[in-house]
Amino acid sequence: MNSSQSEIRAHAVSKVPQITLGFWIIKIAATTLGETGGDWVTMSLKLGYLIGTGIFAVIFIALVAGQIRAERFNATLYWATIVATTTLGTTLADFFDRSVGVGYPGGVMIVFVLLLASLGIWYKSEGTVSVQSVTTPRAEWFYWVTILFSQTLGTALGDWVAGSDEGGLGLGYENGALIFGAGLLIVGALYYWSRLSRTAIFWAAFILTRPLGATLGDLLDKPVSQGGLEISRLYASVILVSFMALCVIFLPQRPAGRTMR
Repeated sequence: MNSSQSEIRAHAVSKVPQITLGFWIIKIAATTLGETGGDWVTMSLKLGYLIGTGIFAVIFIALVAGQIRAERFNATLYWATIVATTTLGTTLADFFDRSVGVGYPGGVMIVFVLLLASLGIWYKSEGTVSVQSVTTPRAEWFYWVTILFSQTLGTALGDWVAGSDEGGLGLGYENGALIFGAGLLIVGALYYWSRLSRTAIFWAAFILTRPLGATLGDLLDKPVSQGGLEISRLYASVILVSFMALCVIFLPQRPAGRTMR
């Protein structure tokens, strides 16, 4: 990166929020909503994974374009775009796992490679994959594509651990939620008591919140015979949207600073 690019970035306005406890609360709710909302469109409405993926892809591209055109941080727009990545990530993972027929392990490997490629290209192009560097249109596209792949990977991981079909480990949704919750606690401990890169820790936590949300979403809407609570996907999604809206209104939402290393 040359000096003129660095100067432009230093004076640019970040349109992503600070990473706070409130951020992670809303993020987990958004990932849970992605599971219930995505399944409502593809399963409850019987549109299928391919059509569902197409619908959410259009919404995702439109919201990212709106996010890039925005002149400043907008919490509602940001979290709407996050939800778009979670719903699209849900349908993409299900499409790979079930429609393409690669199973959960194959789906995890495909999306993991895509995520690594996205991070690698982003780093080669921008010299960093830090959230604090997301202040230019190009960096924003890298950011949102990487988030999409991280959400898709998280969905695939959650299904692989909890599910008993398609090569799943069959540990159940409650155990899956406990496993990924414990993983998040470990990542949190590394943040406070290690010198590991804060950027690496952020992306690890970001990925782990997705399977946690996926297993929580499945716990809400799957049949009792499969270990779920059998709540309507539509009702569960409405409750989660309402909860997110209250969090966005009452929890502090400020643009990210430039301290992450």
